Amino acid sequence: MLSTPASVMVVDDERHLRESLVELFSAEGYTVLEASDGDQALDLLRSVPPLPDVVFLDLKMPGRDGIATLQEIVSGPVTKHIPVVVITAFGGSEPTITAMKGGAYDYITKPFDPEEVLRTAARAITVGRLQHEVERLRGEPPLPLDPASSGLIGQHPMMREVFKLIGKVARTDTTVLITGESGTGKELIARAIHRHSARASRPLLAVSAAAIPEPLLESELFGHERGAFTGAVQTKPGRLEQADGGTLFLDEVGDLPATTQVKLLRMLQEREFERLGGQRMIHVNVRIVAATNRNLEQLVSEGRFREDLFYRLNVVRIELPPLRAHRSDIPALAEHFLALHTAARVSGAPTFADDVMRALLLHDYPGNVRELENLVQRAVTLARGAVITLDELPPTLGGLSGDAAEPRIHDLLTMPLEKATRELERIVITRALIRAGGNKAEAARLLNIRRQHLYSKLKDLGIDG
Repeated sequence: MLSTPASVMVVDDERHLRESLVELFSAEGYTVLEASDGDQALDLLRSVPPLPDVVFLDLKMPGRDGIATLQEIVSGPVTKHIPVVVITAFGGSEPTITAMKGGAYDYITKPFDPEEVLRTAARAITVGRLQHEVERLRGEPPLPLDPASSGLIGQHPMMREVFKLIGKVARTDTTVLITGESGTGKELIARAIHRHSARASRPLLAVSAAAIPEPLLESELFGHERGAFTGAVQTKPGRLEQADGGTLFLDEVGDLPATTQVKLLRMLQEREFERLGGQRMIHVNVRIVAATNRNLEQLVSEGRFREDLFYRLNVVRIELPPLRAHRSDIPALAEHFLALHTAARVSGAPTFADDVMRALLLHDYPGNVRELENLVQRAVTLARGAVITLDELPPTLGGLSGDAAEPRIHDLLTMPLEKATRELERIVITRALIRAGGNKAEAARLLNIRRQHLYSKLKDLGIDG
């Protein structure tokens, strides 16, 4: 509980949702202000003392929308310390990044969990009060909003946290380390950070430490002078020079050779380096976004990666979850890839048969999002009509969509009762999650059990929700 009474402002054009939030906060002892649009909210903020401790702001409203209202609040000399939590029915990466980049404290989607709303409000109020006491902000105005699509797809809470981090770090020049399994989309995250940063008009260049032979990697990064080695017939600037003023995406950073690690560490510390075979220090203003699918902490403990370089890279870490951990995003991703790979087709895009989408939802994706895209591209290539069927999927994956993926009744009858019961529970809960698009609250409603009971069952049965 907060030590002193707190107040909340709720801004939403949907009357029933606004009233439900007012009722929720009032029941917890909050003083509540409400507004039906952005203009009314700003009028209240200008005229009704004291100011609220937190604002819950709908993103899509007629007239002045949530983003425009957010800009007014975070840029106002009196209101700039008020945390703003954006609420919207329209999930996805772009609204999240835009809101966080614009200065929102947090972001939740409709329909939301009342407990999550209350927890978010309590955290925001604590942070806002601390900011109000300090009140000497850094003085950096928010960057102009970039309406361009980020190309990121996902509404699962894990992905929304990733999008929030992108919005926060994009406004800075902080070094970022992106971790995650192969195929999770690390380069896409790096591109989104660059696109939403003040460096967006400058180059974004990529170097993969795993794709370039060790003798050539140092030259690729730092450049070389003429005669530096056999075959160096002319001076060549490296990627760091070419990306000056912009961003360098250093992929598979865990594969950097020891000598290159030393030079990269010096560059991060001093912002200068020498070309291979050179004598002159070259100063650069470049942001490093690094990525790896390896465990750098383990490499450090094994003496294969410099500890000081690790800490220089690991200023802000963005961990990308494997696709199997956010299965509810699979339908949207599959539709996105379907549109992408059928854009040039004269006959238009085919649709997925229901059993195909079910097969895609049940697959574990060791290759993550990249594997899903490859599966969809294959299906589009092989499709003979307006509907993609199981025939267009690899046999091993297509087989997961039918009864073969689940024990038959005969098989269950041959199992011990406890094991058969667990298998039946696993089947029923998995099907409910698929029907609910991965939404656990909706799956619990379909199963007619409490959410806490469902969470316990998911953990017990080892089901990724």
